[in-house]
This record gives sequence, C-alpha cells and structure tokens, in this order.
Amino acid sequence: MGVLSNRFQDNVFFTNSDAIINWSRKSSLWPQTFGIACCAIEMISAGCARYDLDRFGVVFRPSPRQSDVMIVAGTVTRKMAPIVRRLYDQMAEPRYVIAMGTCAISGGVYNTYAVVQGVDHVVPVDIHVAGCPPRPEALLHGFVQLQEKITGTRVLRVQHPDDAAMEPS
Repeated sequence: MGVLSNRFQDNVFFTNSDAIINWSRKSSLWPQTFGIACCAIEMISAGCARYDLDRFGVVFRPSPRQSDVMIVAGTVTRKMAPIVRRLYDQMAEPRYVIAMGTCAISGGVYNTYAVVQGVDHVVPVDIHVAGCPPRPEALLHGFVQLQEKITGTRVLRVQHPDDAAMEPS
C-alpha cells in the first residue's frame, strides 16, 4: 500500500465501516463543470472517450449541490474569488478541491494585483495538478491521488483498545 498506509497505521484504528464508506466515496467522485480559463479545455478532454474519467467513477455535475469535488481550472481573479468561495460553500461535505494548472496553483505568469496568487488563498486545496496547461493524464493522476487520500481518512471515531486502558475511571 506504500507510504500512505504506513503513515496512518501508527495513529489510527480503522474499522470495516471506515473501509466501506471510504470505498464508496472514492468510487463516486462528482466534480463541478467549472472551468475559468484555458485549463478547462484539458479538463473537458479528460472527460471524453479517449481518457474516460467515468471508469474511475468521476461524473461531471452541473450544480455545486450535486458535486463533491471542485476542479479550479484556470486563472482566478480577485473579482472571481468570491464566486469560487460561494460555490465551494454550497457543496456538500465531504468536499475536495483540485487546483489544476499553474495559474490556479500560483497565479502563473500573471503577477498582478488583479490575479489571486494561488487559489489556496480562497479555498483549501487538496490536490495540485501542475502544468500549463496540464495534460488530461495529469488530471487523471490527480484523481487517483485524491482517491488514495480518501482511502486514508478515518470516518468513524473508534477508540483504540490501548487508549481505553489509559482513561481514568
């Protein structure tokens, strides 16, 4: 399982319910159809037949209330930032954000007062997909990384047997 599972095995006690819930969450990621600039073309092509995100359970949704992943694909301006935040707030929990492209990650070549220098100033970002514009394969890899992150999260609070012995009675 690699580094991800070793990091979590020391501190977290997983149950079968955690595994089932995480499997269902990672197998049905529904991103918003939300593209701001040129990276949106690569995002759209990742959903087409050649790259086929559907095989990973990724189905693009038109509404933030129906989606659980926001792909910020392109340059976020200061005028657009409140709208990005509003759409993020309308998403149901748990929600994830993928910053796609150099402009979304760091503002790109647009080092001006009008461009947000990284969408992580507006919403918390889970996965960064680098490139200008990143290839559809890179977005596919970003979704695989997001699925690994979801697999490593603990959903239910279960007390570890060693922790129960340490509590005062």
